Amino acid sequence: MGRWEPDSRGRLQEAALALFAERGFDQVTAAEIAARAGLTERTFFRHFADKREVLFGGSELLRERILTGVTGAPATDGPLEVVAAGLAAAASMLGEFRRDLSLQRQAVIDANPELRERELAKLADYASEVAAALRRRGVGEPRATLAAEAGMAVLRTSLQRWASSPVERSLSAMVQESLGELRAVALGS
Repeated sequence: MGRWEPDSRGRLQEAALALFAERGFDQVTAAEIAARAGLTERTFFRHFADKREVLFGGSELLRERILTGVTGAPATDGPLEVVAAGLAAAASMLGEFRRDLSLQRQAVIDANPELRERELAKLADYASEVAAALRRRGVGEPRATLAAEAGMAVLRTSLQRWASSPVERSLSAMVQESLGELRAVALGS
């Protein structure tokens, strides 16, 4: 192995997702992921604290993007439109990733109860922070919480649809479509 290989992080993610799909998350070690990527275990730990971080490593950046979208929304926007601005910011970031890797990631999470719980906890944290940002904008309860929780349901649904869609569509389009479905449900149509 050479001292430096381009895109070590990406290669580690691809190797991890392939191994998780083949053998299951719990049956794979960091050393095996590194070996599959043609790297050392030390290199793995330079990029990830543990193998769960392969799946959840971008959570903080995603949270920041969502909140930036929420806080940057026009003051005249209603709660759901503000949340939609946060989701648009998230979709633009997440849409840069490969759909096939998103599908693999989702399959690994869906197959493991501990990982599903972590994913839901992450979304609950995002919802809590979005609700707090809405309250700072003057949105009262329960509207702030309902808009934030609904937004995270839209994000989760959109990501699942985007990753598994047989047709190449942007994540942003999926988010907008899911928001439209939410509005239709809210209006009873």
